[in-house]
Amino acid sequence: MGTTFTLNSMKPEILHDDESIIIVSKPAGMLTIPDRFDKDFPNVRAYLLNVYGDIYTVHRLDRDTSGVIIFAKNAEAHKHLSMQFEHQTVEKTYTAIVRGIVSKDDQEIDIPLIADTRKKGLMRPSARGKESFTSIHVVQRFRIASLLECKPKTGRLHQIRVHLSAIGYPLLVDSDYGSSNEFKLSTIKRKYNVGKDQEERPLLSRTPLHSSSITFLHPLSEKRVTYNAELPKDMTATINVLNKYAPYKSFDSLSSYDEWL
Repeated sequence: MGTTFTLNSMKPEILHDDESIIIVSKPAGMLTIPDRFDKDFPNVRAYLLNVYGDIYTVHRLDRDTSGVIIFAKNAEAHKHLSMQFEHQTVEKTYTAIVRGIVSKDDQEIDIPLIADTRKKGLMRPSARGKESFTSIHVVQRFRIASLLECKPKTGRLHQIRVHLSAIGYPLLVDSDYGSSNEFKLSTIKRKYNVGKDQEERPLLSRTPLHSSSITFLHPLSEKRVTYNAELPKDMTATINVLNKYAPYKSFDSLSSYDEWL
């Protein structure tokens, strides 16, 4: 049976609240706006409407993407912020855990994206697609994975996920653009034993993508402001486990291939 969600069991964290905007940290698993087919599924907009009244959606995060997101409290603030997104002056920074060791410290990904007609709701690279730009920076490498900082300049659907997959480094968990729908400790810990009659619980069962920070011009002050959201527990736990059981070792520092394994 699936988990039953209620608005009371899943809530966004309010990071900032003033007369024109609300900044929240969305938990993974919560929608940004109501689902067309399931109006009762937890979503940030419904929660904020219940608390604040009128709310204007400025941008969105995928259901399984956690982190910082902006909502406007009035039409003027909504227009101001929407123009910034349209002119690509909003700076968004995401934290991602990808499969594989990314070799270059910094990369600019320039791959046009188009809707995938074979897979409804997904995207794919295509020369006929819309311009899509993402810059990535390696924060840390592990034996089987890399921790990245991603900055999308454009805002296409699933842009970061598709771009990372296109260059050979899909998210550590991504059944749509990768090859795995979960990540378990037994993947990297030798001689991992599960207790009798017990099933190993995954460390990650969602795409490890987190909206870490957002920078924009405040609609009232016209000053550039930045808001940050801390990494959620599942991503922090995964990073800690990778550090402990799969630390990165360069070939230059090893005496044999067996030492790297």
